Order: sequence, then structure tokens, then C-alpha cells
Amino acid sequence: MKKVFKAVGWLLLLALIVIQFFRPEKNLQKGISTTHFSTKYPVPDDVKVILDKACYDCHSNNSRYPWYFNVQPIGMWMDDHIKEGKQGLNFSEYTNKRLRYQYHKMEEVIEVIDEDVMPIDSYTWTHKDAILTPEEKSKLKNWAQSIMDTLEAQYPIDSLKRQEPPPPQK
Repeated sequence: MKKVFKAVGWLLLLALIVIQFFRPEKNLQKGISTTHFSTKYPVPDDVKVILDKACYDCHSNNSRYPWYFNVQPIGMWMDDHIKEGKQGLNFSEYTNKRLRYQYHKMEEVIEVIDEDVMPIDSYTWTHKDAILTPEEKSKLKNWAQSIMDTLEAQYPIDSLKRQEPPPPQK
């Protein structure tokens, strides 16, 4: 039995060494893209600071990487989080989406702040500065609402909000 545990231990160590050679590509884009959120919508400096520290690592095309990203499988796990975050909302590709999408994503920003689900716990474990204060949450929610208000003022509301289908006829 001792030999089995020793063999398993060696196999695990070998696997850990081998995966160090397989690293995910980093999510880095030079500069701000022409489809970045800030090219169309105003982002006050205090809101930009909050987005930089708590959102953009997973919700843009330009993540900051800590040293431990280079240790696998941690880097692979982080890469999955970034891909999932960008799939949900990518501020770098925001303005090339439909208006209904843009409006809805601001509704979701308010929702995830109210539900206290963003930033996710696994991110705040190592990024304590990303834990949002009540004041920061309020600023983000007000900012998101102002974007929604801007969209409502510029476009017909039925083009922004998803219309519920009418009830079935009896």
C-alpha cells in the first residue's frame, strides 16, 4: 500500500511539473479599443478608479496579472474566470453591441451590486482593495443608472427593454 501512495505521489508531482509548460495566453490589449465603453459614455474619475480596481481585470481586454498566474493550474483557473467575466460583460467590446444589450448590461451592473455578488469572492481574497464600500456601490449604481437614462433619452424605450410576449389568447 505504501508503494501505491508513493507512485501516486510521483505521478502527481510529474503532472504538476508538466502542466507548468502549458500556460494560457494573457488577456492584454494595448491602449483603449475603439469599442471600449469610455469612447461613448462618460466615466467620471471616481467611477473609473472603482472599475479599474474591481471590474476591469475580468470584464475587459486588459487584465493585470499577479505573479502566481504563472503557477499552473492557478493560471488556468484564473484564465477561466477572465473568459467567463468577459463573456458576461466586456467593457472593451461594449459599444459594438446592440443598444438593448448595452441597456440590459447596465441593469445587470445594478443588480449584481444590489445582490453583492460582484466582485466574486475568489477575486477579493487576493484583491482586498476590490471589496466595494457602500459609497462605491452607490457611485457605481448611480453611474449605471445615468447610462440607462442617457440611452432612454436618445432612443425609443421599446428598442431598449425586452418586450414580454403577450399572454396567450383563450
